[in-house]
Amino acid sequence: MNVVTQVFALLAAVIHIVVGTLERFFYDRPAIRVFLTTSAADAPEVTLWRSGVAVYNILIGLGLAAGTVALHTGDEAAGRALVLYLCGFLVVSAAVFALSFPRLWRGALGQGLAPAVALVAALF
Repeated sequence: MNVVTQVFALLAAVIHIVVGTLERFFYDRPAIRVFLTTSAADAPEVTLWRSGVAVYNILIGLGLAAGTVALHTGDEAAGRALVLYLCGFLVVSAAVFALSFPRLWRGALGQGLAPAVALVAALF
């Protein structure tokens, strides 16, 4: 797997781990809510949902990192499968997110751009 694919997969990993951490542990701060949702308003009734999404983001990021590590530690097939599957998953998720919540297009772009670049780079 080429270096561009790996760099953008790792960028997607960092983005998702950071966003997941912000969602899970720092959402009580208005500036974090504005960053994540464009609104400072809190919605305590979605705490369970938000926590689930946070864990999902962290695990996706860790999976991308694990795939990249596997590429370099002797299990290239597993690493390639993880990176390509998770990047594809994120691109499709970002597209659905953008279509469902157009006002949050920046979040969809943040979710899907790096993995999309990784997938395109993997073709070359």
